[in-house]
Amino acid sequence: MKVSNRILIYSLILLTLSLIGSITLNFIIYNAANRYYRQVNSTRLDPLGLNVYQSSESPAQTIKFDRPTVLFFGDSRASAWTHPSDIEDFNFINRGIGAQTTAQVQQRFDRHVAPLAPDILILQVGVNDLKTIPLFPQWKDEIIERCKRNIQQIVTDARQQNSIVILSTIFPLGKLPIERKPFWSEDVDLAIEDVNTFIESLADRDAIVFQTKPILAGEGESVKDEYRLDFLHINETGYAALNRELVSLLQTIELTGRSQNRENSEIHNVSFN
Repeated sequence: MKVSNRILIYSLILLTLSLIGSITLNFIIYNAANRYYRQVNSTRLDPLGLNVYQSSESPAQTIKFDRPTVLFFGDSRASAWTHPSDIEDFNFINRGIGAQTTAQVQQRFDRHVAPLAPDILILQVGVNDLKTIPLFPQWKDEIIERCKRNIQQIVTDARQQNSIVILSTIFPLGKLPIERKPFWSEDVDLAIEDVNTFIESLADRDAIVFQTKPILAGEGESVKDEYRLDFLHINETGYAALNRELVSLLQTIELTGRSQNRENSEIHNVSFN
């Protein structure tokens, strides 16, 4: 009788744990689905995010025209990239928009970058293209090639307006969470390596590659725990680690002979982040 009672108790405990686990997993999946549903529909309303910085801007701050301007450009990883707080030699602007692909970023260059005429453009983009590969495996090669072409075009557009480009390699990923496993494959990791190699090939006098993996990754090549916000994003500590290297890089860039005169640009109409 006692044995039977123990078995019953253990069975009830296992059943309860299974139920709790199922509820938790469904809650996570629901929140993810809700987030993606909102994201998709907001994109349908403003496919390129052209209105993001028109509606949210505050009155302009005083611009110091004797200082070069650095602009962060790209997806959510760029959007979350707060500028270094311990350097006063530059004006910093952020024009990142979450969830955007390289196509969206490239197509809003004329609206969000060109009028600001930055001396230095910091580009972080690409993961939102490549993470779609498990959903459309038949288009894998095309997705990768389009990603490369769009990055190349952004670099070309920036150089045509005399900006130096700092090409940030695509950040390493965190540890794969259970809810993403059905929608992920090793092909994404391989594609990231492929695109990062392409980014490295673009390096020249006016395009500087900023290697993020040696800064952010730990053993196993995933983002260090102390830098991880979630699977795709890093936290403030991670950005602080990037900024320590970025400051050193910015201080080595020679801007002599480049135009820093923006009286004819629209920079006086924007706010700094």
